[in-house]
Order: sequence, then C-alpha cells, then structure tokens
Amino acid sequence: KSTFLNAVLGQRLAITSPLPQTTRDVLLGIAQHGDAQIAFVDTPGLHDPKHELGRRMNLAALDALRTTDLVVLMTDVGHLTKLRKTPDPSPELVLEADRKLIAEFPSAVPCIFVVNKVDSLKDKTRLLPYLQSVAELREFTAIVPVSVLKDDGVQIVLDEIAPHLPEGPPGYDPDMLTDKPLTFFVREYVREQVMLQLRAEIPHAVAVTVERFDETERNTQIKATIHVEKTSQRGVVVGKQGERIKAIGTKARERLQELLERPVHLELFVRVTERWKDVPRQLTELGYNVADAVDLSPNPRAKS
Repeated sequence: KSTFLNAVLGQRLAITSPLPQTTRDVLLGIAQHGDAQIAFVDTPGLHDPKHELGRRMNLAALDALRTTDLVVLMTDVGHLTKLRKTPDPSPELVLEADRKLIAEFPSAVPCIFVVNKVDSLKDKTRLLPYLQSVAELREFTAIVPVSVLKDDGVQIVLDEIAPHLPEGPPGYDPDMLTDKPLTFFVREYVREQVMLQLRAEIPHAVAVTVERFDETERNTQIKATIHVEKTSQRGVVVGKQGERIKAIGTKARERLQELLERPVHLELFVRVTERWKDVPRQLTELGYNVADAVDLSPNPRAKS
C-alpha cells in the first residue's frame, strides 16, 4: 500500500519494508490526477492483533474507512506461486484472510480491488482464475492487476478512482502532499531504517520519539530516541562499538535531507521502555493515539 502511495505522489513519503505491519499510523497523501484532487488515506494493514499497539492500528484503519468515499483494497499474488495449477475459478485461490475481510466489508462502500506484484507471477494462466474468484466474492467497482514497482497499472487505478469523487472545490492546496508534521517523518524514517537493517524480532519492538527539532540558518538539528522493550534489544540496535546505530542514523539522515532539501544533523539515542506495546499510557506518549487519525471532514477528496 505504501509503495503504491509513494508511486502516486511521485515522492517516497511513506516508509516501506518487506516486513508485515510496517505501517502503524494513518497517513494522508494528496495527489492531483487530471482535474481531480485525490486524498489517499494509507492505513495500517488489518490483522490479528497480538498486543495493544496492534489493536490500536486496527482501530485506526477501521476508523479511516468510515470517512472515505471509496476504498482501494490491495493484496498481491505471492501466494499463487505456491498453489497447484487449476483451470477453474475456486474460492481456494483467494487467501482466507482476504476472503474474510471482503465478506465483512459493507456492501454499500464502493471498493476497488487491486492485485499487486503481477510481474512476479511466472505462470500468468493462474491470474485470470484468481481474478474471477475475487469477482464472485462481492461487487467491486473495478478489479485491477498492477505492478507498482514497475509503474504498471497505477494510472489505471487513478482513472477508476476519479469518477467516484464528490464534485466541489479542492479540499487542500494543490502543492500540499500531506498533513503530517515533519517530526512524524523523523520518527518514521528512523524506524524504517531499524526495520531494514534489523530484519528480525526487534523491528516490531521499536518505537521512536523526537526530543528536538530545530531549523537553523545552516541546517536542521534533530535529536530522537529509539525505544526498545528489552536491554538485550538495546545492544543489538546500538551494535558493536556503535556501528549499527551509526548506520541507522546515516541512512535516516539521508532520507530526511531528501525530504527537507537541506542539511540535517541527526543524533540518535536508544532507551529501554519495557512493555510499551501493551501499556496504553506509554503508547499514547509514543504517538500511537487512535484519536490522532486523519480527519477528512471539510470536503477533502473533492475534484478541483
């Protein structure tokens, strides 16, 4: 989802990683498509929560769905490479989690089903039966196979979205990409690097807070803290002689300089905050508050 949003915006705004539940916050991304202004709401993926953080992520996603004009439900075809070849449409071609989500979706909500990574499917004969199986589960506005990384099909999705937007003046300035503050992206870009460089249990045990964000004439001065749940995790994030935390900081700083278009001085610290994923007060202090979900109230998705 986040890779799709970045492709639409033409900028790497949302963080991405191969790990599930990378997206924790609702992120608003504003795109122009012809005479239409489209406000995309990138939500956490709906999943079976194992802790309070996961529960809040699901609540944020469901709350965002209630304020949208159209839903883009995105999945990929990775599982098809593991299935036996079958010529007939079958519910078994659709993942159980996807079938459950589609069944629970309100039929009154217009929905476009987008299937990503079709370029990775060597046996293309499996694609049509899969799409037919999806079409039998509910009435979709459109079903669109895409390859986001190759920019194949992305414009078709936008073409399918535009007719369903309400008429009216644009809800946002045409130059506006998002409503998130810059400190949000500091948190996200640091966390992204932890996920990319430590692809094990630790990334999901990490949260980031920003203690300082000062813009001077010469550069932007930032101090941020990486929170982990255990002392042993702190050692892994810091690394031998601080090599890992230095690498994380270097890559995050490069991403921030790309966003801010100016030099950035970034200092990172690591702190043990036990059980932060399950303690409501700590979650709120770390920025995971359902009440902070995107407010799309005054005509934000209108055509310009």
